[in-house]
Amino acid sequence: MSDDELNPLMATNPRHIAIIMDGNGRWAQKRFMPRAFGHQAGVKAVRKIVEYCALQKVEVLTLFAFSSENWRRPEDEVSMLMGLFLATLQTEINKLDRNNIRLRFIGDRSAFSESLQSKMAEGEAQTQGNDALTLVIAANYGGRWDMCQACQQILDKMATGELPQQAITEELVAQHLSTTDLPEPDLYIRTGGEQRVSNFMLWQLAYTEMYFTPTLWPDFDEQSLEAAIVSFKSRQRRFGHTGEQILNKSVTL
Repeated sequence: MSDDELNPLMATNPRHIAIIMDGNGRWAQKRFMPRAFGHQAGVKAVRKIVEYCALQKVEVLTLFAFSSENWRRPEDEVSMLMGLFLATLQTEINKLDRNNIRLRFIGDRSAFSESLQSKMAEGEAQTQGNDALTLVIAANYGGRWDMCQACQQILDKMATGELPQQAITEELVAQHLSTTDLPEPDLYIRTGGEQRVSNFMLWQLAYTEMYFTPTLWPDFDEQSLEAAIVSFKSRQRRFGHTGEQILNKSVTL
């Protein structure tokens, strides 16, 4: 009996991969370089992983680029990150478009400069018709923020009559999250050796398979991602059912 017959849910690549790209600063420090060099090296790793996901027919890749807590970092590092973010968008949008990759952003954009907000909107508009891969960049994003803004939207719509007064359900909240039109992540990867979620997609990760690696983000390459995908494929995803139900195909997931 084949592995696929033993576990019918192991056969395919994840539809949606979400990654916390941790370790840029430590990568640079190990080489006695400023942290900025690590972030620049991290951009090169992003290119490799985006290209690989497109080749592997992954539908969605979400990258945690800047959390709502990252504003607490030293001012000069935050300023450098904002400059790198803008410069990367200026050089990469056309490349993404040529490769049929759609660019999306999630998070509170209001804290960013007007030029950065404009470039983000430009990238989304230019690539909105592409369908080889959806690249989601989480910027000034937090999982708690996402749930709060969803609830606020619901309350506002009820107040104006756009939504009837009703109980708050899981389905209603999910419809107002920043990822409402995307499948929930199948595989969550965190590089750099830490093993925590760090306020990333808290709602969406409810049934996501976790993969932690000590590899620092600039060193995370196609082979590293393939190892994570192989690990994902070896797992039985039950979503509350028993293993026997899955094996006997007595439930539809």
